[in-house]
Amino acid sequence: MIKYVVAFLMLLQLSPATRAGETRELTMYKRPYCSCCDGHADHLRANGFRVTVIQSENMSLIKQRHGVPQELEGCHTILVDGYVVEGHVPARVIDKLLAERPDIRGISLPGMPDGSPGMGGEKTEPFEIYKITGGAPQLFATD
Repeated sequence: MIKYVVAFLMLLQLSPATRAGETRELTMYKRPYCSCCDGHADHLRANGFRVTVIQSENMSLIKQRHGVPQELEGCHTILVDGYVVEGHVPARVIDKLLAERPDIRGISLPGMPDGSPGMGGEKTEPFEIYKITGGAPQLFATD
């Protein structure tokens, strides 16, 4: 009986994306030698994602191909389970995206905000993560 209780408790600790059977693999496109992108990849790995990193000198083309509007551009571009994730979005917000599966192109934390995963500095206010829809930016989450 105790082993079943322990197994149940372990299942409760899994992230929503893992419980739902969603993929935990993603591909990050980044400029060569960008250490903040490497830091974000490390953050994602520490939160259970398998990260493949592809170096690119032409990030503008990648962002354009995946429909990232200029006002929502971040440092790097991630592809995960049919979505684009732009910039230093925290892993728990990516988990939310994968658990909810909204009908959007993806999400973005524009720019390179201090204190975001992979960036130095201190977080001074909640991060605003926007939906990428092809229309006007709409708030997806704050973190």
